[in-house]
Amino acid sequence: MKAQEQNPPVKVAVIGLTHTHVHWILGREDRGDIEIVGIVEPNTDLAERYTKQHGFSMDIVYPTMDALMENVKPEAVTAFGTIYDHLSVVEFFAPKGIHIMVEKPLAVSLDHAKKMQALAKKHNIHLLTNYETTWYGSNLKAYEMVHQDNMIGDIRKIVVHDGHPGPKEIGVNEEFLEWLTDPKLNGAGALTDFGCYGANLSTWLMKGEKPQSVFAMTATNKPDLYPKVDDEATIILQYPKTQVIIQASWNWPVSRKDVEVYGVTGQIIADNGSTIRYQLGDNAQEQKLTDLKKESPNDDPFTLLAAVVRGQITPQDADLSALQNNMVVMEILDAAMQSAKSGKVVKLK
Repeated sequence: MKAQEQNPPVKVAVIGLTHTHVHWILGREDRGDIEIVGIVEPNTDLAERYTKQHGFSMDIVYPTMDALMENVKPEAVTAFGTIYDHLSVVEFFAPKGIHIMVEKPLAVSLDHAKKMQALAKKHNIHLLTNYETTWYGSNLKAYEMVHQDNMIGDIRKIVVHDGHPGPKEIGVNEEFLEWLTDPKLNGAGALTDFGCYGANLSTWLMKGEKPQSVFAMTATNKPDLYPKVDDEATIILQYPKTQVIIQASWNWPVSRKDVEVYGVTGQIIADNGSTIRYQLGDNAQEQKLTDLKKESPNDDPFTLLAAVVRGQITPQDADLSALQNNMVVMEILDAAMQSAKSGKVVKLK
């Protein structure tokens, strides 16, 4: 009880419900670190469906951000609407000194991202981006094996696979599907939806370094399902001595989020959130590590958000959730879209 009194839960509002990752915050176990004090969602049917599912009262649901602020005073907000809407959330809450966590990617475009970054800096707020892969124990272990233990030497290649059989194929709800397949509201299709994971992880593994150039190819293999956006994207990042291949797809037969890191003397493959296989040269046997987990507060997006708001953690530039990492991600995605359209390599400044 004393701990609760010393550290009352951070008051958090949820802005938008059309991104189905919102079930992550609505359905999480009560760790005592955050309290959901309000929800903004103009779609009453959707709000009623989700509040009923998760046991929230419709009394805390408001149609607009203005209506929310008239009734409650959140310390932080989480954005679960369209990626296009992230800018308006930052424009509204940053001047009020309210910290923000958005779902990946940071923004719908590099232009939006730059405006968001300027607002966050001007009003001295934290602006975090949440990716599922940030909380994988396997990815953290891979990073430690590379950078702390120097087990595989300098990184020469990173390969990241992300995606699933397709949003329609896996049955995402209509409210999510409507904007996920809209190039204005999502930026692109698989390229942004899943390409952002690889850009985020490689920026982290490369300690915040920007690639020298970006080359991308996209395709729409299912124009009957996804007429407006790509459903297949391959993005190649070139660093001075490292190449990154990001394979983002709505065409995988099996859902996947895995990372391969190849060094001069060995390789590390994170097959899923908790398993790693590694081999240190041709003559060594492959080893396997299982049940890998991250420790609190780095094991959950909203626990981390609370720790950042309370000043217990200060994000470092290259961190997976950090604004600076995600500005690099947006430069990569922007260049990838340019490259896919032109068919040419895009050099980053």
